[in-house]
Amino acid sequence: MPKKVFITGIGTDVGKTIAAAIVVEALQADYFKPIQAGDLEYSDTDKVQKLVSNSISKFHPNAYALATPMSPHAAANIDGVTIDIDKITLPKTENTIVIEGAGGLLVPLNDTQTILDIIQSDYKVIIVSRHYLGSINHTLMTIQLIQERGHEVAILFNGAKHETTEEIISKMTGVTVLGRIDEEPYIDTNVVKEYSELFFKSLQIFLQC
Repeated sequence: MPKKVFITGIGTDVGKTIAAAIVVEALQADYFKPIQAGDLEYSDTDKVQKLVSNSISKFHPNAYALATPMSPHAAANIDGVTIDIDKITLPKTENTIVIEGAGGLLVPLNDTQTILDIIQSDYKVIIVSRHYLGSINHTLMTIQLIQERGHEVAILFNGAKHETTEEIISKMTGVTVLGRIDEEPYIDTNVVKEYSELFFKSLQIFLQC
């Protein structure tokens, strides 16, 4: 049975797309970003596709491609559309698929629904956490929201090591820690490949939970 892995973050610009590229490469999975807001000329799908070097992964088109780099509900309003989550359907594939969210879990999609509402019951969830003042609180709340929905959760740290932050998050939640992406001077296919090999075993164990 193909696995479905949803990648979210504790906020914006914490490294979800780089993490997604690494997970896609490690699992030779397909990639799907349901909602892209802004950067349509070089979207997150384009970025992941450029960083993934295996020949198996497929990259599926967005359900919604919005022109303005804003919260999806606001970007959709500018484009004169309303996001309908019933129209966000997972692409048909026999392969494992990685689904990347937009911003954090409670980013609005319309007047009543958020990113959290597109995470289906059979998705496993990887949370990307990056250290900043307040990130522990944001990480713990994100984990709690996902666990309340009954999902298996793993965390992937991104950025320079902050030992006390990583330790307290791990101790207080008990979730699987896949590892950490260092503060790299650049990210290219070789770097993504190295991390995919580093995280491969922990990803396999997590997906078998």
